[in-house]
Amino acid sequence: MDTVGRHTLSKEERLSGKVSIDALVKGGKWKGTEHIKACVLSGTGSGLNRIIVSVPKKNFKRAVKRNLLKRRIRESYRLQKDVLTGTGTDILFVYNSTEVIDFKTMFSEVGDLLRETAQ
Repeated sequence: MDTVGRHTLSKEERLSGKVSIDALVKGGKWKGTEHIKACVLSGTGSGLNRIIVSVPKKNFKRAVKRNLLKRRIRESYRLQKDVLTGTGTDILFVYNSTEVIDFKTMFSEVGDLLRETAQ
């Protein structure tokens, strides 16, 4: 069963591999909100929209907080991923604030980035 119409985040939808990540960072366009930056590369030809999430250790020394923020970003994306109309888009989310924000704020900022990407 494919994952296009479902609210799941499978292994195939996660961006991995040095070559893919380097291509995304070099060729992608950066967008941002108050707490999150995103690097977006469309037309990769992979057939799926793939994401990768980063929370810098510089801002949060404790892994517990970094993992919390990564889970919140992934969950926000998972619930709103059908906003992206096409396929073959790679997205890097980078959390760039020094404060931990609540899920509602995270959800709206990820949604804003996805709607901006879909246009």
